Amino acid sequence: MHRYRSHTCGALRGTDIGEKVRLSGWCHRIRDHGGVLFIDLRDHYGLTQAVIDPDSPAFKAAEALRAEWVVRIDGLVRARPAGTENADLPTGQVEVYVSEIEVLGPAAELPLQVFGDQVFPEETRLKYRFLDLRREKLHKNIMTRGAVIDSMRRRMKDQGFFEFQTPILTASSPEGARDFLVPSRLHPGKFYALPQAPQQYKQLIMMSGFDRYFQIAPCFRDEDPRADRLPGEFYQLDLEMSFVTQEDVFAAMEPVIRGVFEDFAEGKPVTRNWPRIPYAESLRKYGSDKPDLRNPLVMQNVSEHFRGSGFKVFARMLEDAKNEVWAIPGPGGGSRAFCDRMNSWAQSEGQPGLGYVMWREGGEGAGPIANNIGPERTAAIKAQLGLKDGDAAFFVAGDPEKFVKFAGAARTKVGEDLNLVDHDRFELAWIVDFPMYEWNEDDKKVDFSHNPFSMPQGGLEALEGQDPLTIKAFQYDIACNGYEIASGGIRNHRPDAMVKAFEIAGYGEETVVERFGGMYRAFQYGAPPHGGMAAGVDRIVMLLCGVTNLREISLFPMNQQALDLTMGAPSDVTAKQLRELHIRLNLPDAK
Repeated sequence: MHRYRSHTCGALRGTDIGEKVRLSGWCHRIRDHGGVLFIDLRDHYGLTQAVIDPDSPAFKAAEALRAEWVVRIDGLVRARPAGTENADLPTGQVEVYVSEIEVLGPAAELPLQVFGDQVFPEETRLKYRFLDLRREKLHKNIMTRGAVIDSMRRRMKDQGFFEFQTPILTASSPEGARDFLVPSRLHPGKFYALPQAPQQYKQLIMMSGFDRYFQIAPCFRDEDPRADRLPGEFYQLDLEMSFVTQEDVFAAMEPVIRGVFEDFAEGKPVTRNWPRIPYAESLRKYGSDKPDLRNPLVMQNVSEHFRGSGFKVFARMLEDAKNEVWAIPGPGGGSRAFCDRMNSWAQSEGQPGLGYVMWREGGEGAGPIANNIGPERTAAIKAQLGLKDGDAAFFVAGDPEKFVKFAGAARTKVGEDLNLVDHDRFELAWIVDFPMYEWNEDDKKVDFSHNPFSMPQGGLEALEGQDPLTIKAFQYDIACNGYEIASGGIRNHRPDAMVKAFEIAGYGEETVVERFGGMYRAFQYGAPPHGGMAAGVDRIVMLLCGVTNLREISLFPMNQQALDLTMGAPSDVTAKQLRELHIRLNLPDAK
């Protein structure tokens, strides 16, 4: 017999009754039923009930066992007594009567319990992540993550993509986030950067004559953490294709992403025909470029109903042509209690309040706004929004560029609080026609709004003759349930157009050559039209596992302060290491 096991803890069935077996695993739970000990023995594959009574030579050893001790047991498989079977366990028809126990690894007193679903502080969970990962839900999430990546890889290869690995040590480049820098020992004073994404390398792969690239790529960005973005590093399904239009990328990727969701949705509906929503329309209707389409609410511009009205606050705003009034419908929200609650929420978000009109059963519109604009205008708003008695409408006003984020949050709040959102489905959509540039108010200059390597719609002609803030790019995202899960674009592969695009954003040709020299040179020697995208592995797994924090689907994540509590990183280094790198520390004064 094998030194540690003849079977795993998830393998035994009724057909094994009468066999002598050897199992090894962790003592998941130990129960004493009137002198008879029951041990739920757990390994990666499952759980088996073991039984030891005072007649067993192993009974004395069993009395010393505690939770999470690692043991080997020998014993006889037998049927569980009638009425004690566990239909929820694959091994639930049998148990092992133990004749011998060997302790392989005793455990100290546990800082967190593995059995059960108790809540423990995040600091404890991350410091003892190896224990946290033994817990059933988190263990299952990590296995789901691996299976999702397998599904992605298989589907990409089925589409004719070939997997490549791009370098981890590379050059720093302005891609929208802060780089992690790595000092060079051999080249004092110079630094490598960890890649924010394999963007330049994957484009160079297309320059090199390969046609369809992908990889499950680690990416590194020195950004502040949040629930849907881990500090430091993340993984993406990265891909690039040659001789393609935007439509070709959509046709290749939609079945891959949809198929992955269908594989792991556990019966929840997944969008079959994805809508394509222009960026500006998405902001106008949903207040977000990553809309949650499970929420049926669509905002509308109702400015005309307030222009010249008795509600002077809005009427005066509308004298400025850039200002508008948007309405958020609230089906079923036509009560004073709900409207007051929404108004209080808006104030908690730093707003002066949230205007509303409510239509009570059998009556006209009510509330301060309705009283000021009169029944005719109130009825027109009701008709435009398709509302009925018992409903409400909420209003935001001013410059849409400034209030759009709050409007989107208000739409989400109304939809959630009125139970209008179907949480048991996955709604996917393409967001298209992103602006190429945006105005940076702080620096008083034009900046890239998305990916600087994207092709502007209209090409070089648009760059030379069009107001930069009106140029759209061949850029696109995939949105799912309120999250951006993928982003990409058709690339700007012409050197003259590339230089012009960067000039508009304030980078001269010399800067382009210095920062993107490899790609700039490659474009001089026959560059194919190409495009691609990257899908966030972490966010996709998070959605499929039904959690709202990426730490629940990652093996060893950092905490909110970007600290790895398991390994103690970042850590101090020795003076010798610093001397080898020609680095002297200039630390900030301790507060």
